Amino acid sequence: MRTPLLLAALLAFSSAAMADSIDALKAFVADTKTARASFTQAVLDKSGKVRQQSSGTMAFARPGKFRWVYQKPFEQVIVGDGSKIWLYDADLQQVTIKQLGQALGSSPAALLAGSKDIDKFYTLKDAGSRDGLEWLEATPKDKESTFTGVRMGFAQNTLAAMEIKDNFGQTTVLKFAGLERNPSLPASEFRFTPPKGVDVISDQK
Repeated sequence: MRTPLLLAALLAFSSAAMADSIDALKAFVADTKTARASFTQAVLDKSGKVRQQSSGTMAFARPGKFRWVYQKPFEQVIVGDGSKIWLYDADLQQVTIKQLGQALGSSPAALLAGSKDIDKFYTLKDAGSRDGLEWLEATPKDKESTFTGVRMGFAQNTLAAMEIKDNFGQTTVLKFAGLERNPSLPASEFRFTPPKGVDVISDQK
């Protein structure tokens, strides 16, 4: 099954001192309970060549609930219901179920839908200005993480872009649009029922 990188963050940023940017991040995490936005995603290889492009919508509700819908070029849905992650590939007619567990904490998704204990899983620092955006860098403390670093770019205190570098040298670049903080989201947004006739694969013993 094709498994798109599970990512995202929705953060506030102050371009003053590093301590201020981190305080702003923590304040935003504390104040933002839900969010939604549309996104475009590009996966770049080591040389910077685009290998894959996609687009869709995302939403989250803290803690541990999120929904990523990839509309192009392949229909895929990733839903976190607070205890499990459901990955549905419409083209392959396959659903994979994984336990949310501790894995969320050290993944980029933790910055989006995880708990408030960001310092427990990431080392945070100011990454300066680039391409008209102010950047914050989050480095996972888990040495076995599949990601080496996550960067978040902000324009006027709104998340505009995100870069995730994995252990294979690939970089996933996301750009967000129409980001809305604390919208009212129905509980059904974070539930998933496999369509009839699809193959269901679970990591549960």
